[in-house]
Amino acid sequence: MSHPYKGFEPKWYHGEIPARSYRSIFKWGDPAQIKAPREELFRDVLATFGLDDSVFDHYHQDLGLDEVKFDIPIKLTEAQLAAFKEIVGADFVRTDDYSRFSVAYGKTMYDLLRARNKTIENVPDAVLYPESHEQIAQIVAFCASEKIPLYVYGGGSSVTRGVECVKGGVSLDMRLRFNKVIAFNETDQLITVEAGMSGPKLEETLNDAVRLFGAKRAYTCGHFPQSFEHSSVGGWVVTHGSGQNSTYYGCIQDIVAAQVYATPVGIIQTDSHPRKATGPDLDQIMMGAEGTFGVLTHVTLKIFRHMPETIKRFSYMFKDWDTGMAACREMMQAEAGKPGVFRLSDPEETGIMLKMYNVIDSPLRHLFNIKGMKVGEMCLFLGFTNGEAGFSKNCAKRVGRIALQHGALPMTGYVTKAWEKGRFSDPYLRDTLQDFGILMDTMECSVNWSEMKRVHAEVRKVVKARPNTICMTHLSHVYPQGGNLYWIFIIMENDAQAFKDFHAGILDAIQKSGASMSHHHGIGKMFGPWLEGQLGKNEYDVIRALREHFDPDHIMNPGGTLGLDLPDGEKRDLIGRG
Repeated sequence: MSHPYKGFEPKWYHGEIPARSYRSIFKWGDPAQIKAPREELFRDVLATFGLDDSVFDHYHQDLGLDEVKFDIPIKLTEAQLAAFKEIVGADFVRTDDYSRFSVAYGKTMYDLLRARNKTIENVPDAVLYPESHEQIAQIVAFCASEKIPLYVYGGGSSVTRGVECVKGGVSLDMRLRFNKVIAFNETDQLITVEAGMSGPKLEETLNDAVRLFGAKRAYTCGHFPQSFEHSSVGGWVVTHGSGQNSTYYGCIQDIVAAQVYATPVGIIQTDSHPRKATGPDLDQIMMGAEGTFGVLTHVTLKIFRHMPETIKRFSYMFKDWDTGMAACREMMQAEAGKPGVFRLSDPEETGIMLKMYNVIDSPLRHLFNIKGMKVGEMCLFLGFTNGEAGFSKNCAKRVGRIALQHGALPMTGYVTKAWEKGRFSDPYLRDTLQDFGILMDTMECSVNWSEMKRVHAEVRKVVKARPNTICMTHLSHVYPQGGNLYWIFIIMENDAQAFKDFHAGILDAIQKSGASMSHHHGIGKMFGPWLEGQLGKNEYDVIRALREHFDPDHIMNPGGTLGLDLPDGEKRDLIGRG
């Protein structure tokens, strides 16, 4: 916890988490780490939901400390299991309850609520732990010949039910043995890694390139999603992910240089040439397929010079959302360089952030009054610049000049530093709150500048239609043409289906507003019913045709991923495209 509470302190769970328990699976990240909200945020939650301290002196939800047990029969034959053992080794084919459930769910609240309630469904028959590209190719070929459904589990941070084994079969858990560096090329600034490599391991490897590879300098991957500490490189690629520094470094589709896939029809391998006019871009075709075309094995990524000493942090306060958006648009369209991190919070999120980062109790509060800025209207903007020292400094100066032209109050880099301390740890809040029946989750969408104000208002209206709801929004992952609106909502809910219905209502609102229903979370099985309506039938038929080529027997991540395999009655078309 960041600091002791002044008065009553909730009964946050600090105890041991048994190794083979439900909680060890549904808990975010490091089993030994928790994060409780600052007292100011806790008091906001109490006020919003009309609660008092007594609600937090006992747990309302199952803590999930008992051992995973269930009774779902294994459908694979002994001969099939023996074949898998021959490929990866007997120790790396596991059929016990814990192993099967450990790769069944991701990290959306629908998954976590089911896990807490011991609603166990859609588990694989066996979990395989491959060690090499060759083993994965053999597994894919065998599954194709035997018509065995095949799923892949990377870091497990999916919030779209992307990893769920709806049809049983096998799941490849890439974390244990498939996480090595294949090649490092400083001349071309490229690194090739196995798809199971975690974000931290990749970044540590690049930062230590001088020692590990005899490089001339340290490097960075430039890709830092909030799930960075517990997501995999392969997961970033197959879901079209974006990192918090994407405004400068680009999203994953900008960083990927080459890929290797094992598919039911053979190996697909692209080259790392920087630009090619050789027909449709196969790299872009394969990215975002979420395992429906094949298993991603090797990824070649562009890398960047690691220069933390050149970072210039900034934060500003705008009087309102419209002014902040106008300033952000000018910053993106001024052609004077782009910051690495770029984040504008709406009034509700701003009010909460001021409390979380202790700004509201600092001398800055007097400046807000002097500038005529009001809590409930003003919007916090923060970020930092990257790159060569002169470039980074000039970009930060240009951001500041535009902010001041729009009447912003400068707040130095203090707030940004406070945000950085929690940028990867905020998901831990979900576990502590959910023990008491309070649910926190996220949604996001991509939208053009011309539609941003309307989309923000329409989606927020739907979320707030549920009584006693906290709905925070920020603009991030910004481009000259628009950006990503990211919603964080907090509600009281214990029922998985009720949450799923609430989530579907937000997706309906996003699609009705004309925004893209996902900027970087991917589609998975949870967003799948909306995809054809989002793209249009003719456009979606291209995805179907590609799937028929790569996977004619529909064994690759089947059961609704990207909306594939869904009956027409389960599809949602709210745009009405033909």
